[in-house]
Amino acid sequence: MAALLERIARANRPGFETMTPADARVAYTAAAEVLEPPRAPLPRVEDIALPGAGGVTLPARLYAPSADVLPVLLYLHGGGFTIGNLETHDSLCRQLALRSGAAVIALDYRLAPEHRFPTAVDDCWAALRALSDPAMGVRLGLDTTRLAIGGDSAGGTLAAVCTLMARDAGLKLALQVLITPGTIAHADTPSHARFAHGFLLEKQQVDWFFDQYIDQADRTDWRFAPALAADHEGLAPACIVIAECDALVDEAVAYGDILRAAGVAVDLEIYRGVTHDFIKMGRMLPEAAQAQQAIADALKKAFE
Repeated sequence: MAALLERIARANRPGFETMTPADARVAYTAAAEVLEPPRAPLPRVEDIALPGAGGVTLPARLYAPSADVLPVLLYLHGGGFTIGNLETHDSLCRQLALRSGAAVIALDYRLAPEHRFPTAVDDCWAALRALSDPAMGVRLGLDTTRLAIGGDSAGGTLAAVCTLMARDAGLKLALQVLITPGTIAHADTPSHARFAHGFLLEKQQVDWFFDQYIDQADRTDWRFAPALAADHEGLAPACIVIAECDALVDEAVAYGDILRAAGVAVDLEIYRGVTHDFIKMGRMLPEAAQAQQAIADALKKAFE
């Protein structure tokens, strides 16, 4: 990991916070899969559409390792609510489908600053509700009565929030997969100071992402900071994947503790010596494949 960080530093690429959001998206898309294995071939990869908030239609992509009627993981990509798309997380979604035997549906929710908080939340919730409809399952040839949600970084935040919304709506989820999620209102834990610089996710990037997405006055809303929700009882079991050298490590661990205290089953693993976004570095880091397999095993168990 240290050698990889050194190589990234030598490349001297401008930080996302120095770009316009449009340019940052282009830069992230160009670099997003450089450290991942080639996209695994799957029997079924289809571009589809799902309903978003307010009647919009959102692009999505379906990955299935067989033609069987499979359970479904709705996957929400990371990127600080500002960057990221179906292409940036294609390799990861293929790996999760291949390893778990489940179908994965990646959602291209709308991004800030064009669509600020809570648009991303509302889009993800609308898509999750649509997938839970048995008619949607029939149309896609999938078993959407067995449904999980997951995501990395900002996508992990959105997955945690949608899990809370699903419980409140009586929508049963098999699992929530939270990969290096943000869960608090302000980036003020000790790990945010400890890993502020030189560990891939820079403090100035976190600040820039949040400024694009949400007003300061709204940051204590639990739909941005799921740790602040009034009640965490009755939530779907959680598989939480954390990087040790990540600004978000403290809040991710704390969220696991909050869930456990509320009686939620939690499987939490801290991958030592790696940084934020490590799960997308499988070409270089064995921990990426280990974490992907751990998630796949959790999905298999949840869908049994």
